[in-house]
Amino acid sequence: MSRTFGPAYDEAIDGERISKQHDRIRDFMLRVDATQGRWLTLQEIQQALGYPESSISAQLRHFRKPKFGSFRVEKRRRHEDGKGTWEYRVKPPIEIFQLTMEVG
Repeated sequence: MSRTFGPAYDEAIDGERISKQHDRIRDFMLRVDATQGRWLTLQEIQQALGYPESSISAQLRHFRKPKFGSFRVEKRRRHEDGKGTWEYRVKPPIEIFQLTMEVG
């Protein structure tokens, strides 16, 4: 049993669902950054994709891990709301970015 997702995780029950969620959130965040350069809050991601904010937050943490691609997850405070809300964007791993710059 994998501890990556916690002690209640069961690959047979949760594996496909979590994998799909991971892929959708990753692809969405990369597309939004590449096409619009936008930073998004957990609530904005939740509204776009329908996943709970806690699941989105967990997936954003996983993206940084080598096992999940070593993506660059950037985080900052959204100051205009006055609440200290965090917003995020996801960028490709450094080595992919560097390779693209060298080839392109």
